[in-house]
Amino acid sequence: MEKILVIGANGQIGSELVETLAARHGAENVIAADISANNVYGAAIYEVVDVLNAERLNAVIDQYQVTQVYQLAALLSATGEKAPLKAWELNMDGLLNILEIARVRKEAGKPLKVFWPSSIAAFGPNTPQVNTPQYTVMDPNTMYGISKLAGERLCEYYFEKYGVDVRSIRYPGIISFKSPPGGGTTDYAIAIFHSALRGEAYSCFLEAETTLPMIYMPDAIRATVSLMDAPADQLTVRSSYNVAGLSFNPRELAAAIKQNLPEFQIHYAPDSRQAIAASWPQSLDDSQAGKDWGWKAEIGLDALVTSMLQNIRVTPEDQTKAA
Repeated sequence: MEKILVIGANGQIGSELVETLAARHGAENVIAADISANNVYGAAIYEVVDVLNAERLNAVIDQYQVTQVYQLAALLSATGEKAPLKAWELNMDGLLNILEIARVRKEAGKPLKVFWPSSIAAFGPNTPQVNTPQYTVMDPNTMYGISKLAGERLCEYYFEKYGVDVRSIRYPGIISFKSPPGGGTTDYAIAIFHSALRGEAYSCFLEAETTLPMIYMPDAIRATVSLMDAPADQLTVRSSYNVAGLSFNPRELAAAIKQNLPEFQIHYAPDSRQAIAASWPQSLDDSQAGKDWGWKAEIGLDALVTSMLQNIRVTPEDQTKAA
């Protein structure tokens, strides 16, 4: 029986991952953990854990006899640029703590399977932007991206040198109706729906034609769980897999929303996040993930927009403000 620890369980991915894993493995076998004392999404088992506290991490892993860890705690791109040293510490030392624990446990005959998320932010301005290959130039220019590239190298190092079973996905922008925007450069694609449903015009911090790869949360969760379920001997990438969903720009997303809400309006006021987005891919080649563990996205733009508009809840207070 798997015992699964999800660190960063109050975050965008973590909240939905805990729910999916609980449905698959039983809620009693999934431990949600975050630095906050507030169990935001009501997980059956919740522990307060700071990923930078290795002693506390070890204690929780021992207490529950954990066999899998999803280490999702991080500072995202735009937030990380405001506090780069904090972003480096959290993103790097948190990963190192988990990898070191996994190394020691493997040597003791108690192997720990690890998932750690990378990002398209690991690419940079000299990366081919269209159909970005699995192996290519990677020259990130944000602290978030730099930490993700360094993290990829660490994952591969711990696999090759110590045999730690660590797996990773380079997530594109993730879109979800269950959690609010979290400080990422792609988060316009969530905020825009909230504005539309409140009856407000949306002020977009990216230019209209800024195309970026995105993925709807159900596809992102399915990719994550599928990778962790895959037999180890089928995996050829131990840095991080490209995973694609769909690609679009703000103009295209706004047009799709207007098909459902004709009165919706958008205008553009690019800020510092525009330069970050301009250095990222427009689309990804994820054929290696398809070959190795059968990955293929299922959700397109129209289905994404319909689902977001149906599922986002706008409070009466929000509607009153909009009126």
